[in-house]
Amino acid sequence: MLSPDDIARLADELAEADRTHSVIPRITARYPEATVEDSYAIQGVWRDQNLAAGRTLVGRKIGLTSKAMQQATGITEPDYGVMFDDTVYTSGADIPVDHFSNVRIEVELAFVLKEPLEGPDCSLEHALAAIDYAVPALEVLNSHIELEGRTIVDTISDNAAYGAMVLGETRKRPDEIDLRWVPALLYKNDQIEETGVAAGVLDHPATGVAWLANKFHQHGARLEAGEIILAGSFTRPMWVNRGDAVRCDYGPMGVITCRFV
Repeated sequence: MLSPDDIARLADELAEADRTHSVIPRITARYPEATVEDSYAIQGVWRDQNLAAGRTLVGRKIGLTSKAMQQATGITEPDYGVMFDDTVYTSGADIPVDHFSNVRIEVELAFVLKEPLEGPDCSLEHALAAIDYAVPALEVLNSHIELEGRTIVDTISDNAAYGAMVLGETRKRPDEIDLRWVPALLYKNDQIEETGVAAGVLDHPATGVAWLANKFHQHGARLEAGEIILAGSFTRPMWVNRGDAVRCDYGPMGVITCRFV
């Protein structure tokens, strides 16, 4: 376990990396004794500093929920981070690439809750009952820790590598569509790069919402009505650079576009 001073110092390092869009050495290389609990403590200090500075929390991201993402990162268990209101874009947006580090795109579904959700025994059925609607989303990854050799401790400390999300316009209640079969065709500059279906996320994309509610219970918290839950990618991450145009076709859930400038 790390000391409170170490946790505060690492949170400050990550905050500075976020401000300067830079990368710091791996935490686990410097502190091999660091635990998952330490990493959530680091993330929590960073989160609270942002809330104190006036940012508004709008939801949570869940990461590493699919085999595709676990194989791409070498990390085998899900994680979560926080999302602030100034990180939410709508389809068609121009996104400043200089605001992020190690910029990649992931294909996901997001869920908006109509009622609170809490563990310890939250199931997929409980999650579906609490969800108001699903909406397609792209996540912009933003990694402030060197990628080579990183572990889940590094990723969680870095707010689960969350940078921003782009929300689509099509909203579907869970009883209106079979969410397991939502497809995705991901294009960069009109060239197809990745394909997938939403069942790649834990066999049902809302399973991650139940997992998160149970995880929150361990920290004495719950998910609140109105929160956006970004449920995890069902494709591998796609690298993007300045000038790249991104389009993702979700079939019955519509199309999302954005451009990195």
